[in-house]
Amino acid sequence: MQALAQLLKDSLPYTFNQINQTIALLEDGATIPFIARYRKEATGGLDEIEIENISAKKTYFEDLIKRKKSILEAIEKAGALTLELKQIIDETWDAHTLEDIYLPYKTKRKTRADAAKALGLEPLAGMIMKQNTNDVFGAATRFVKGSVASEDVALAGARDIIAEWINESAVARKRLRTLFNREALVQAKVVKSKKEEAEKYQDYFDFSEPFKYARSHRVLAILRGENEGFLRLSIAPPTEKAHETLERIFIKSNNECTTEVKIALEDSYKRLLQPSLENECKKAAKEKADDEAIVVFAENLRQLLLQPPLGEKPVLALDPGFKSGCKLVCLDANGNLLHNENIYPHPPQNSRENAIKTLSHCIEKHNIEAVAIGNGTAGRETFDLVKSIPNIPKALQVFMVNEAGASVYSASKIARDEFPNYDVTVRGAVSIGRRLIDPLAELVKIDPKAIGVGQYQHDVDQKKLAQSLARVVESCVNAVGVNLNTASEHLLAYVSGIGPKLANTFVEHRKANGAFTSRKELLTVAGLGPKAFEQCAGFLRIVNAKNALDNSAVHPESYKIVQQMAKDVQTNIKQLIGNKTLIGQIQLEKYVNSKIGLPTLTDIVNELNKPGLDPRGKAKLFSFDENVRNISDLKLGMILPGIVTNITNFGAFVDVGAKQDGLVHVSQMANTFIKDPNEVVKINQQVLVKVMEVDVARKRISLNMKDVNNG
Repeated sequence: MQALAQLLKDSLPYTFNQINQTIALLEDGATIPFIARYRKEATGGLDEIEIENISAKKTYFEDLIKRKKSILEAIEKAGALTLELKQIIDETWDAHTLEDIYLPYKTKRKTRADAAKALGLEPLAGMIMKQNTNDVFGAATRFVKGSVASEDVALAGARDIIAEWINESAVARKRLRTLFNREALVQAKVVKSKKEEAEKYQDYFDFSEPFKYARSHRVLAILRGENEGFLRLSIAPPTEKAHETLERIFIKSNNECTTEVKIALEDSYKRLLQPSLENECKKAAKEKADDEAIVVFAENLRQLLLQPPLGEKPVLALDPGFKSGCKLVCLDANGNLLHNENIYPHPPQNSRENAIKTLSHCIEKHNIEAVAIGNGTAGRETFDLVKSIPNIPKALQVFMVNEAGASVYSASKIARDEFPNYDVTVRGAVSIGRRLIDPLAELVKIDPKAIGVGQYQHDVDQKKLAQSLARVVESCVNAVGVNLNTASEHLLAYVSGIGPKLANTFVEHRKANGAFTSRKELLTVAGLGPKAFEQCAGFLRIVNAKNALDNSAVHPESYKIVQQMAKDVQTNIKQLIGNKTLIGQIQLEKYVNSKIGLPTLTDIVNELNKPGLDPRGKAKLFSFDENVRNISDLKLGMILPGIVTNITNFGAFVDVGAKQDGLVHVSQMANTFIKDPNEVVKINQQVLVKVMEVDVARKRISLNMKDVNNG
């Protein structure tokens, strides 16, 4: 393990001890949220991102070690392994270099060089490669026999062998790879016969930019266009520079042999090296673009999951519609379904008065404190309807809720299991209402790709995307904490150390035994061992527990220290929690020991000051401009309120109520240079924007934040 830690230290900006301790914790089964929150002393205070970096690099090197073993076995089986070659492979820690070393020994389909070798032309190729003679034709004469009909045939075969040697040269590939990375151009051209069909890719009909500066969204767009047959993509440096690079390696003289080597060199580059390295660059560009797009998606998802909840209040939710009406559901403070029915206030039925009566009755009967309205079709019209209810309670809050993915949830197995006796319209409306009460608890039930905050999410590596988004969900769930007695099975599954199987066991235990009254009771759950308890206990909350710490982020392993703190300031735990005066008297240095240091003690005191504080804040009301309903209502220069719905690395999309989101390009976000839009905006943030351009035909809206006060 220490050897692995040393490898990681050479490629990561952390100390050997931080890396070694993190690896030990990961291999012992600790989760990243647990390590970041409760093992700060061991890791030197590494956060989740830094721990994830170590975990990812650990996996990279472990995979590389496996690959080395496989390569050594293959070369040894071929009888070509020498002590010198083994040492070179053992000392190589770059994946590309490793594959370059292995290339000459790989089993491959028969090549032109293989055919030439079979004709006995390898000695001629070797002689030419040395470039020591000026009589190439005379040398080739000695090989004219059998299937080698002439000197020209002999020389052609020798050049094929030389071309393969050049292709399999690790030095040549390394230098060309450097050239590609430094000077290659990403070039896209439209397929002329498909120009009209390819209109959506018109920005890339004649496109060129340096490979090293290629932006992820452009790379993914071009690759999609290539896959659809509309664009042709090439990634290569100027050919003459590639030839010069190879000549510096292989040209040793200036004679007839040199001429043959140059011909072979140019053939090797065109036929073998350039296609190989171009594919390598395409793959690298795709991986880099994938990684950047996944980072954008993951950050958007994090912000969406951590948007402020309304909290535990009775909610009336509406899934709006015209022809099919609006589905109405009433939920209690915990999101349980109390009532459902349809209302038809909009065309073609126009049963507005009956709808208002129904809404008024439901609000009064179920003590509704907030209304959640889906922001899809007829959303604005339904919002107006609710606001027009006579004698509407002043305290009643009315929210527009992003309904992206609600239909996916409503048709899912999770929804069917939750509401087996209701159809998809009821389930969708329930999801909208629950998103207002607690966005995190509801959104974890939906495939993140369906929530509408990604960038080219269907084009990137799906396995890598799924892993990244799962980590984000796990991170958010554990950052907020979970009410053990009300959380769904799906939410519990993301708690550190639990997973789907144990989550189901928890729910079944609740059904059979009633609500948990203490964290200690977790140890009575079948299948929950000491390790799982250690990992999950600090992230689970038990409201109104006898021990007040059970409703906090203080881990049970630290309860004795908190008891001692309370005793030292002459009080009990219940009286200590939230009492800033008493907490201020605690001298943390007194409680430092071999297992717990100041970082954990500081976290404990912070939690005692604000026990169970939800880091997400509270939901805020928002209203669109009354004069804007469609894109045709927009006028240049209008300053409008909007909601940030999606963030990409080139800007942010904002909903201004025009049924089409507008783009605030990154260059239009501030009067200073902005590299990352996340520096300025967050998902669901309320902003003011200025309308700069409206293209009704293409449904494009350009917005500006620079000239508007968003302070």
